[in-house]
Amino acid sequence: MKKAYIAGGCFWGMEDLFRVRPGVTNTEVGYIGGDNENPSYKYHPGHAEGIELTYDETETSFRELLDYFFRIHNPTTVDQQGNDRGSSYRSAIFIQNAEEREISEAVIKIVDESGRWNGKAVTTLEPIAKFWPAEPEHQDYLVRNPNGYTCHFERFDSFI
Repeated sequence: MKKAYIAGGCFWGMEDLFRVRPGVTNTEVGYIGGDNENPSYKYHPGHAEGIELTYDETETSFRELLDYFFRIHNPTTVDQQGNDRGSSYRSAIFIQNAEEREISEAVIKIVDESGRWNGKAVTTLEPIAKFWPAEPEHQDYLVRNPNGYTCHFERFDSFI
């Protein structure tokens, strides 16, 4: 099993869509890339609302996960998804190694060249940082609250 760390706005919607993707064996929402230890929903300066994806690389790839990532959130808005604004809602990929950086850059290039979004991706490639799991009430939020808020949905067919 491998892990990937991404952020693309409110973590509830991202988790809900990724949980059912082929090859994804586990999802966990949390905070990543910020300034304080033990962040919380009420206090996580600089942290993105991120998601840790555990996946079986015999069933899906990092590239395929990123393809889906760019289809379910708007990567062209700086620090914003839907009604949510602030650096917590930035589009980011947390890079663990050179291969992930290369794949991320290649997928971003494909997304930009597709012209499907009005503008270029502003997704940041950030070095991997400690992932802090969010509080239990935020895990599987939309499973427990099926009418809860989300701004994530599939917008396009595959880029790759």
